[in-house]
Amino acid sequence: MSVFLREQQNLVINRLRKEREKAGLSQLELALRADISQNMINYIETGKRTPSLDTLLKICHALNINPAVLFSDTEEEKEKAKKQVLDIIQRWM
Repeated sequence: MSVFLREQQNLVINRLRKEREKAGLSQLELALRADISQNMINYIETGKRTPSLDTLLKICHALNINPAVLFSDTEEEKEKAKKQVLDIIQRWM
């Protein structure tokens, strides 16, 4: 897997974990709501497994979020990327 794809996968995993925590759910509670195993939630959040589309949709439904949330950059992430680009430009000037 390329570095870019791995980074993108990590972003989605981190967003998923944050959404679960924001909902105040443990991995077990989310697993029960999504009708999947707690181990699968753990494997997904630790990057040991990549969820199928069906599993990802079940998790999003259980969290009551649109799946797009997991793939959209937050304002904080956009600002961080902007700062990184500006820092690189300044180093070259």
